[in-house]
Amino acid sequence: MTRVLVTGMSGTGKSTVLVELARRGHRVVDTDYSGWSEDVPLLDGSGTEQLWREDRMSALLAEDIAGCLFVAGCTANQGKFYDRFEAVVLLSLPIDVLLERVASRVTNQFGEDPRERERIVRDLETVEPLLRASATAEIDTNRPLFDVADELEALAVRAGA
Repeated sequence: MTRVLVTGMSGTGKSTVLVELARRGHRVVDTDYSGWSEDVPLLDGSGTEQLWREDRMSALLAEDIAGCLFVAGCTANQGKFYDRFEAVVLLSLPIDVLLERVASRVTNQFGEDPRERERIVRDLETVEPLLRASATAEIDTNRPLFDVADELEALAVRAGA
C-alpha cells in the first residue's frame, strides 16, 4: 500500500480533496474526525492542542492492503510518523485566498472568529515553514479541485513505484 500524508494549514483544502479522492475509490482518513485525534492539555496550561492518537495511527499505517491510503491532518506529533509514509504533501495557498476560504466555508467553523484567523496567520509564519521543510512535495490548491486530486494521485503512483 502506498501511504500519502496530506498536510497543511486550516483552509488549504485537505478535507475537500480527501472527499474527491474517496469518490475516486481511494482509501482516505481525515484525522480531524472519527477519533483519530484527541485534545491534549498544553504543558503551560494555556489550553489544549489536537494530537493524533498514536495507537490508532500506528495500527493504520501498519496495515498491508493494496492501493493508496491518503491521510490528511496537521498536528504537532505527525512528524513521528513521517517514516511510515511514502510521500508527505504540503497543501498551500496565498494568505489572502486562505483567509477568504476560512471565512466563507460551511463545513468547518474554525476561522470564523477573528482570534482564530490571527492564529492561522501566525501558524502560516511559524508552522508552515516547518511543514514545507519536511514535505516531499507541495501543491498550491488555488486551482480546480480535480487538478489537485490528479496531482496527488500522480504523486502517490510515483512514490509507490
